[in-house]
Amino acid sequence: MRVALFITCVNDTLFPGTGRAVVTLLRRLGCDVEFPRAQTCCGQMHVNTGYPEEGRRLARHFVDVFAEYDAVVAPSGSCAAMVREQYPRLARTPAAAGAPAGEGPPPGSFAAEVAETVPKVYELSEFLVDVLGVTDVGAYFPHRVTYHPTCHSLRGLHLEDRPTRLLEQVRGLELVPLPGADECCGFGGTFALKNPAISAAMCADKVHNVTTTGAEVLCAADNSCLMHIGGTLVRQRAGVRIMHLAEILAATESGDDRTVRG
Repeated sequence: MRVALFITCVNDTLFPGTGRAVVTLLRRLGCDVEFPRAQTCCGQMHVNTGYPEEGRRLARHFVDVFAEYDAVVAPSGSCAAMVREQYPRLARTPAAAGAPAGEGPPPGSFAAEVAETVPKVYELSEFLVDVLGVTDVGAYFPHRVTYHPTCHSLRGLHLEDRPTRLLEQVRGLELVPLPGADECCGFGGTFALKNPAISAAMCADKVHNVTTTGAEVLCAADNSCLMHIGGTLVRQRAGVRIMHLAEILAATESGDDRTVRG
C-alpha cells in the first residue's frame, strides 16, 4: 500500500517528531510511506475564520497533491476532520447543488476529485485499526498513561475506542481513565485567542482531571490540544508529560521512543 503522510501545519512547525513517529510506525507495519513536499495547510484556519475562498484554494491544492495515493494518513483528528467534513462542502457549486437526486458530480470536476480523494484520508488510529486491521503494533512503553479524546476526533471523526484499543496493547503501558474525558480542553484554535479567560478556565479543569489520574503521560491524537494542556501542566509544575499517540505507538523496547518530550 502506497501511503502519504499529511503531517499538518502544527506538527510540521512545532512537533516534527510526531511525523517521524508516524513514518517509523507505518514502515514497521509494512507500508510504503512517502512525504509529498508540496503539501501545505488543509485550510481549516481559513474556513473557520470566514475565508472560504482561501480554504477552497487550499482544498484544491490538497487534492492535487494527494489524489494519487492509496491512503493519506494524518496524525491529527482536527485536520482529518476538516478534510472529510468541509472539503465536500467547499467543492459544491450552484450547478451541483441543483443536480437531480442520486446524480454524482460531473466527472473531472473539483467535486468529483474531492469525492474520490476524501475517503482515502484517515486519522492515524483509524488507519491502523480499520484499514490495516491491527491493534498490537509491537510497541513498548512502560509508563502510566491517560488519554484525552480531542473534540474533532471524538465528535467529528467518531474515533470512539480506536486510540485506547491501540494503547491497551502496548506492552508495559498502564492506561488509566481520564475523568471528564469528553470535555473540551478549551483550545479550539482561534477560540483560545478570542476568549482567553474562558479557554484558560476550561484548560484548568482539564489539567485538574489529568493530575487526579496519577498519570506520567497525557496522550492525545492532536498536538494542538496537547500543546494547550501542556502549557498549563508546565506552569503548574504538574510533572505530567504530553505525548502524541503516534510517539507512544512508535516506541519499542530497543529505544525507538526518542521523541518522548521532557
